[in-house]
Amino acid sequence: MAITSFEELKGLVELTESERAYRPSPGSPPLLISDKFSEMLDIPAIRVQCVPDVRELAETSETIDPLSEESHSVTPRLIHRYINRAAFLTTDLCFSYCRHCFRRRFTGTAAGPAREEEIREAAEYLGQHPEITELLLTGGDLLTMSDGLLDSMIGILREKRPDLMLRICTRAVSSEPKRITPELIGVFKRHSTAPFFLMTQFNCAEELDEASVKAVGMFVDAGIPAYNQAVLLNGVNDSAEALARLSEALLRARIKPYYVFQGDYVAGTAHLRVPLERTLEIEKELRILTSGLGMPVFTLDLPNGGGKIPLGTDFIVGKTEDGFWKIKGPDGKEHLYR
Repeated sequence: MAITSFEELKGLVELTESERAYRPSPGSPPLLISDKFSEMLDIPAIRVQCVPDVRELAETSETIDPLSEESHSVTPRLIHRYINRAAFLTTDLCFSYCRHCFRRRFTGTAAGPAREEEIREAAEYLGQHPEITELLLTGGDLLTMSDGLLDSMIGILREKRPDLMLRICTRAVSSEPKRITPELIGVFKRHSTAPFFLMTQFNCAEELDEASVKAVGMFVDAGIPAYNQAVLLNGVNDSAEALARLSEALLRARIKPYYVFQGDYVAGTAHLRVPLERTLEIEKELRILTSGLGMPVFTLDLPNGGGKIPLGTDFIVGKTEDGFWKIKGPDGKEHLYR
């Protein structure tokens, strides 16, 4: 059963002092732990991702919109930050709220699924901008929506852009795999005028249980390739060995390890973020432990909307005297990263 309160949580696990000291805050995601994850809280790597901690409330200079998505929003739900792709916020709801969530400004705020007029407004913009070739269906988690709502939403988008490649960005295959049904897969197959891609987030090998592997397999068997985007997190996967186990489990489940993200500079997540210097070490160590097929791209999303850049490359210029990294963005400009 999903956990929605600390009373329910206390009945399952003995809370640490840091967990007991947490108090709900407007800047933190609500407490919601999915059916599957609520049965796995004895695994430290799962618990860290699900159970609130008082360290989320620490006062820092971070922001709840580290990627400047609001300034790149062209409609209330559509973010156009890169030339050839955009992101549509389908809903703010998730099956389980991650404590490392980077979209705290939106996720779990009771905004609900996108209304028809919001979908049509976004579709109109996409129809006027043929340079956008990919659309991320994100949120929140779009699979919290009913099959009927999904069918209607994708149909409206396809009316204006039948050629648009769509990314299904979801943690449902990890946190709530029973949501994946033949009927759901049928929704996507009905709108296959252009490719779909399944973008998963598995952060540790333990998440890839039999139910999750089966759920991903339903997408792959329907011709929808699967790619994983992990977030590098303290206490979850902050070693080359942990990531090597994850990559092997992903490949066995027919998922390509795609990205390992450096934690975004978002308020409430400093205790989870791996120092960049250690991240670069892990990237080098992982190359020794896994094949090219299992090697993800280590990536940093620069603050203030600077864009994604691969780590371990010439994008890293050096350090300043006061402890900031100097990193070259996709636009050639230098950005500072603490």
